[in-house]
Amino acid sequence: MITKRPKVRENSVSSLNAAIETMNLAEKVSSITPAKAVFATVSVLLVMIKVCFLPFHNEMFQVHA
Repeated sequence: MITKRPKVRENSVSSLNAAIETMNLAEKVSSITPAKAVFATVSVLLVMIKVCFLPFHNEMFQVHA
């Protein structure tokens, strides 16, 4: 079970990176100003989640024997 934890974190980072890139691309191709603002905001929130939450992911779910 412990060997799966790094894989879960790796998958989470990969998913967040894909979502961030999607939001950045959507912001660039959108011609509607309010939509651009929403895509930029969501992208920033995803980066904040990636930076703030994931470093603590292993500590939060660590199994103590």
